[in-house]
Amino acid sequence: MGSGIRRAVRAALQLEAASWARTVSHLPAAALMMAMTPAWAQTAPAQEKTLGKITVTDEGDTPIYRRDTTQVTKMPQSLRDIPQSVTVINRAVLDAQAATKLTDALRNVPGITISAGEGGQIGDNVNLRGFSARTDLFMDGFRDRGQYTRDTFFLEAVEVLKGPSSILFGRGSTGGVINQVTKKPTLTSAQQITGSIGTDDYYRVTADVNEKLSDTSAFRVSALAHDAKSTRDEIQSKRYGLSPSLRLGIGTDTEVNMHALVQRSREVPDYGFPVVTFAGQVGKPIDAPAHNFYGFTNDYFDQDVLALHLTIDHRFSDAVLFTNQTQYSKYKTSAAPTPLGGLVNPITGATVSAPAVGTPLTSLWSIRQQRDRVIHDSALYNQTNITVVLPTGSVTQTILTGLELGRDEYENDTFNRFNTTNTPSPLSNVSPVPAVNLGDPTYIGKPPLSATLVRLPTQNTSVDANTIGAYLNDQIDLTKHWKLALGVRWDRFEAKQDQLGTAYTFPATPGAPTSTLTLTHLESTNTVWSKRAGLIYQPTDQQSYYASFGTSFNPSAETVTVTAANAPVGPEKNKSYEVGAKLNLIDNKLLLTSAVFRVEKTNARTTDIAGVVTLDGDIRVDGVEVGATGQVWKGLEITGGYTYLDGEMISANERTGTAPNFIYAKGKVPQNVPKHSASLWATYRWAHVWELGGGAVASSKRYLNNFQTALIDGYTRLDATAAFIQPRYDVRLNVLNATDRKYFEAASGGRATPVAGRTAIVTGSYRF
Repeated sequence: MGSGIRRAVRAALQLEAASWARTVSHLPAAALMMAMTPAWAQTAPAQEKTLGKITVTDEGDTPIYRRDTTQVTKMPQSLRDIPQSVTVINRAVLDAQAATKLTDALRNVPGITISAGEGGQIGDNVNLRGFSARTDLFMDGFRDRGQYTRDTFFLEAVEVLKGPSSILFGRGSTGGVINQVTKKPTLTSAQQITGSIGTDDYYRVTADVNEKLSDTSAFRVSALAHDAKSTRDEIQSKRYGLSPSLRLGIGTDTEVNMHALVQRSREVPDYGFPVVTFAGQVGKPIDAPAHNFYGFTNDYFDQDVLALHLTIDHRFSDAVLFTNQTQYSKYKTSAAPTPLGGLVNPITGATVSAPAVGTPLTSLWSIRQQRDRVIHDSALYNQTNITVVLPTGSVTQTILTGLELGRDEYENDTFNRFNTTNTPSPLSNVSPVPAVNLGDPTYIGKPPLSATLVRLPTQNTSVDANTIGAYLNDQIDLTKHWKLALGVRWDRFEAKQDQLGTAYTFPATPGAPTSTLTLTHLESTNTVWSKRAGLIYQPTDQQSYYASFGTSFNPSAETVTVTAANAPVGPEKNKSYEVGAKLNLIDNKLLLTSAVFRVEKTNARTTDIAGVVTLDGDIRVDGVEVGATGQVWKGLEITGGYTYLDGEMISANERTGTAPNFIYAKGKVPQNVPKHSASLWATYRWAHVWELGGGAVASSKRYLNNFQTALIDGYTRLDATAAFIQPRYDVRLNVLNATDRKYFEAASGGRATPVAGRTAIVTGSYRF
């Protein structure tokens, strides 16, 4: 029987190969380049549909890593109908990889890099296609601005839409957006509890309970308790979370979905290693043992998150859908990390210039800096969408029109510690810890506050921002094979900021200081049009080729803060050109994608020698990417891809160094643009119960600033998994960083954080 099936499949593939070859011969040259996939991989769907009356299912025959639809475009849509690159990491991938954080999930997306959060930014800091996506993180279509560590316990999937997309999301999205899709209640009752234990005191418990309440309603709740240390000394993370959701009117004309997220995190922040420049060399993270810790043992990063989401869908008819969504989010971050500053003389405190190559780390000392702050962040947004399907003769239009209203509030209080017994100085100069030895760090806590060591507020920044956006998107099915996507959006974004600075003067003898206050008021208002156009050609149900153009904008107050230098400067504007292909192969079980693209920031902010900010810069990133997700053959699942990025600072006034020997940014590779990055994850399940798999993540070197004066080296990381799977329970072993590779992943201009070493985690899941 097996040989007969193989002969039949081979014959069908040969017929389809001939048909596919004739089709491709009529494609434009650009599309043909993107369609260079083997003819044997195509299938013959028309022939197979004649067996539609008989349905035969077999465990392991349905792809588990693949997802065909997405709502990242504000309405349910097939991936093949979106004229942009989209990557979806679903729950099955997260579970197989033991991916507990959003940044873990994003390792599956080549072209994404993680920043260490320079400039006061903490929490998740992501770059996409070489551009910052710090403010382009979303949850169910709403901006998720908080500075915190995002867990995956309540997520169904992570969607990455690549390329400028202000038509859908308003400000930002230079390189794309990342959308977290939360778990939704269903009409099938199911319960699961999962527990994990691992090396380095790793403990984690999650629960996912879905209860059918009636024929049209259901309730679901996800819960989390996480406590883990690391192969890195002193690092620890504790997270607790609860995510309930209620869905009413399922399957009726009016559906209501209510969702909440409550998450508490208590962490010892990992500010990693300093980047040191030895004489005549490019700066790199110091070559110290991977476990070394350079902060204070009582550093902390506390995060409290609350998000409330309400969606109301009403279907007036099969052709008209009304959707109203509201989300309120509130974040509190209390942080006291200790990043390292420059090299100093441990006796005098004087700055040390670039040491000679070969200088031992035990001869180098670095200043400890303060970053104490308390941040209150909140947002209230409402989106109203109307989707209308208009059949007009042989042409069908799907029109999405909407209005978005939003308000963001941000308050940041910073603090310094001062020694009242002498000339005021920050904690870094306070005995007994004037500096830390890079070769032999001493693990101690911050000196306790006292009558002579005080913690005083130094700056309060308060910002109110208002957003209004109106948009129209039209997908036109011109014929059975051709589709046109057109869209336009108008945005007005206004931010008002008050900043109160406090400077202190201490008396010659111990006593209370006097303070001087400085109040600065800044405003920034931008009104911008965004647009998108895409042409899609689908010669068969298995092939989709597209070409698209899109724009986005980055206002000065994009992060809901603004400076005196850039407040009067208009928004940066970005544009993207992309040509790509999406092919469904092997009976629609495997999705192959490819794209060639250019993303360009045509008027980037740049600072001249006098410190004046203008929009005279130009940053360009050209790239190619390919991806694959789904089932190669029965039991073998894969997800992975490769991205090539070629970035250049086309023009810039930025310079660094000492006159006249300035180093100019113009002509250099922009920061966070690795030329090569790739990921591959594969699992094979056999005998219905056993699963074995693993994967690799690789990246070439990337620069940490726009002057190519600091970088982190490339790396390849290997992970592995094995599982025993039963209908009621699973047992899984994950070995992360299996070769114990020392490399740096999160990095910025002044520091880089080593990843955790080899970690083994055993996870058990029970369903009842």
